[in-house]
Amino acid sequence: MALHLGKVNNEEAKKISEWIYEKPYEIYNIEGKQSCIDEFVNDLYFSFLDEDDEILGYFCLGKAAQVPGGNKLGIYDEECVDIGLGLRPDMCGKGLGSRFLIEAIEFATNQLSAKKFRLTVASFNKRAIGMYKKIGFKKINSFKKVEGNIQRDFDVMILE
Repeated sequence: MALHLGKVNNEEAKKISEWIYEKPYEIYNIEGKQSCIDEFVNDLYFSFLDEDDEILGYFCLGKAAQVPGGNKLGIYDEECVDIGLGLRPDMCGKGLGSRFLIEAIEFATNQLSAKKFRLTVASFNKRAIGMYKKIGFKKINSFKKVEGNIQRDFDVMILE
């Protein structure tokens, strides 16, 4: 499958915001929120497009890839390029995540001269964590994020 990268545009951001993930991955559902669409069209979000320009996934860099709340705990103090990855729900579990992540890392290495990467992943997301470990990421920390009555655990991983 041929892939090409581009900055996420408004049309792609709207499509991403409509993706529906099944349990337990529903925490990644955006449900069309305009604030999220606006965030996706900033310069830190890049899309993975197929040969027909259909969006298959995206990645983000920098602060956009950090989980709010981690800064207060000093999780993001170390100098790294934060990276986040999202796949269209029907693309999940098909082995494409590692290809997308490697391409995102190569992009950041070439564009930002990045040498060290950090990602934050929900601790329950064993499928993603396994893929990150295969690429070489290592868990260095974890933290809890509390929103209202909901507490979620996150793992922080580094690739050097």
